[in-house]
Amino acid sequence: MSVVFAAVIVGAAVVWSVRLIARELAAARDERVRARSLQIVSLFAPALAVVRDDPRALLVWQPLAQRTRQLFPAEFRAIEATATTPFPFSAELIQAAHARWTSDWLAWEHTHDAEYKLKAASIEEELTASGGSPLLRAKLDAVEREKLDRYQRRYEEYVRVAKALQALTA
Repeated sequence: MSVVFAAVIVGAAVVWSVRLIARELAAARDERVRARSLQIVSLFAPALAVVRDDPRALLVWQPLAQRTRQLFPAEFRAIEATATTPFPFSAELIQAAHARWTSDWLAWEHTHDAEYKLKAASIEEELTASGGSPLLRAKLDAVEREKLDRYQRRYEEYVRVAKALQALTA
């Protein structure tokens, strides 16, 4: 009887010890998830500010965020458990970046047009006053080419980035 009683006590002690070890292991795992979650938040916090200032930055940070999410799914779940939107870049933030990019383009386009109208008007005035100088006519043509070249380069960038930002929302 005492052997059976001793075996029950030893068995209970083993079960109790295993439970304590399992609880400690779970607590350690949870602490590692919290620590990595904090590191992930610290990694992407500056990116949020950068993306608000320059929508093109999203094209670098979003793929990094997706890869990080694949590597650390538990950490992202822990971060998003307290949030109302996906971390770090919500669909709304991506749409806002696209809208900002378009708005910046339109402002640039307006400024660009005004700048070159002023340059052309100045040269045209000189051209009229000079009676049609070939040098001034060539200068006016050069300004028009410069305007078009600069516009085309900037427009190509605008379209490339706008399409890439649009693809992020898909």
